[in-house]
Amino acid sequence: MKHMMHMKRIFIAGHQGMVGSALVRQLTEQPGVELVLRERAQLDLTRQAEVEEFFQSEQIDQVYLAAAKVGGIHANNTYPAEFIYQNLVIESNVINAAHQNNVQQLLFLGSSCIYPKQAAQPMQEAALLTGSLEPTNEPYALAKIAGIKLCESYNRQYNRDYRSVMPTNLYGPLDNFHAQNSHVIPALLRRIHEAKVNQDESVTIWGSGQAMREFLYVDDMAGACVHVMSLDKEVYQSFVLPMQSHVNIGTGLDCSIRELAESIKDVTGFSGCLTFDSCKPDGMPRKLLDVSLLKRMGWEARTDLRTGLKQTYDWYLQNESNLRL
Repeated sequence: MKHMMHMKRIFIAGHQGMVGSALVRQLTEQPGVELVLRERAQLDLTRQAEVEEFFQSEQIDQVYLAAAKVGGIHANNTYPAEFIYQNLVIESNVINAAHQNNVQQLLFLGSSCIYPKQAAQPMQEAALLTGSLEPTNEPYALAKIAGIKLCESYNRQYNRDYRSVMPTNLYGPLDNFHAQNSHVIPALLRRIHEAKVNQDESVTIWGSGQAMREFLYVDDMAGACVHVMSLDKEVYQSFVLPMQSHVNIGTGLDCSIRELAESIKDVTGFSGCLTFDSCKPDGMPRKLLDVSLLKRMGWEARTDLRTGLKQTYDWYLQNESNLRL
């Protein structure tokens, strides 16, 4: 009689968010995988005792740490204490409990905002901790840097295999389309769609439109995460340094906010004109990741911006009535 194959029990922390749900879609297709998922009402990751009890009882083999408090410039500026505290607590609880319960493999998801405000473009992994951060999201960025260093510290002291990935700006299904707290793509998609519905003649966009940004479709992000985690430990370690173990995830391509807005106008079918208010701030002139390390690891983005915007808009139309707007 053949032995039953051991199912790898994978905990996705934050499975209901945009990134976590994309990871669920990716990992559901993997053979030999059993996903372990908990809603916040079942498991509050900011509560240390709850997290420790969960790991003690569930025999987890692998963790994807996608849970985080996230938001745009307005949200980061308005709630800096919540952004640093909640992110520090979540990552500390999950990473330490994973270690205490002998979980050997973990992937921590960070953000490209970890890099200095004046980092050379495109931003390489080695730029981390070489300068001051962008003030508007410094608390969030510091929490994410701490998560990277937590993983590296457990690797150095206990020989764990805890890896970190730093995605560029993400978008896609389940994005946050809130009027004040959303990122640029969902914010523009919503505003330009509503302008079309209202038959407005124009939409005014903050800034000159000249700022350059990189965008990655969230299902590509999930695919990159699974690819990075699938590499043998020795192979992964051959690409990274013990105290510089994170990997950038992006497309390696950027576009101006004006070009982005024109693409969204095209995708939504808005017939009015777009105007740009150059009295409003642009933010960083450019924010592009160097993804050469990821390419050497054998992965490249698959979804072009136009295709990703169309898929995101289709999802928005199907779910508009249920969204918190």
